[in-house]
Amino acid sequence: MDSVTMNSHMATEEKSISEDRMLVFVPPHPLIKHWISVLRNEQTPCPIFRNAMAELGRLLMYEASRDWLPTVTGEIQSPMGIASVEFIDPREPVAIVPILRAGLALAEHASTILPATKTYHLGISRDEETLLPTTYLNKLPDKFPEGSRVFVVDPMLATGGTIVAALDLLKERGIDNKQMKVISALAAPPALQKLSEKFPGLHVFTGIIDPTVNEKGIIIPGLGEAGDRSYGT
Repeated sequence: MDSVTMNSHMATEEKSISEDRMLVFVPPHPLIKHWISVLRNEQTPCPIFRNAMAELGRLLMYEASRDWLPTVTGEIQSPMGIASVEFIDPREPVAIVPILRAGLALAEHASTILPATKTYHLGISRDEETLLPTTYLNKLPDKFPEGSRVFVVDPMLATGGTIVAALDLLKERGIDNKQMKVISALAAPPALQKLSEKFPGLHVFTGIIDPTVNEKGIIIPGLGEAGDRSYGT
């Protein structure tokens, strides 16, 4: 993947890397490794699996929001005097786009770390034979406000068909590559290769990169079917 840059040191190094490359971030946080391990375990029961997915999503969105959120500055009166302050600007909510079903679990705690959000559900299924995506639910607006910031939440980046279809829908609605960030639990080379070819400048935040996918398009060793394991159906 010649056009993909791997980076685990976050925002300080991000600015020095070519803006024309897609960047893939695997934050080296022990809590991220912990929740990935819980998700991998085939003995993890459904409620704990879903909570682990939500906790992982919270950590990845925290990392992905560094140096990216709009802020406002000013002064307030504290109990002891005047203080200079900086708040996240509530007039510019971050758009959260979970890809159903499993994306709901990964995005569940978004509102606990982001002061202002709007959620737009996107349902995309994958044909088990052809591995091609089909959109069955689209709650995206016809046009996003200028300057919008979007987290696209898809737990499994395997063959890349689903995430590419989702990002294409966003681009049709006025979002460019640098306005959106992908949040995933696991990623595999085929998906990252497709994203790097189609979306230069995109940032992908994932818990871990697994080496391959099998003939059915499932990540190996992976964690199984994320939607089924999150909801027990």
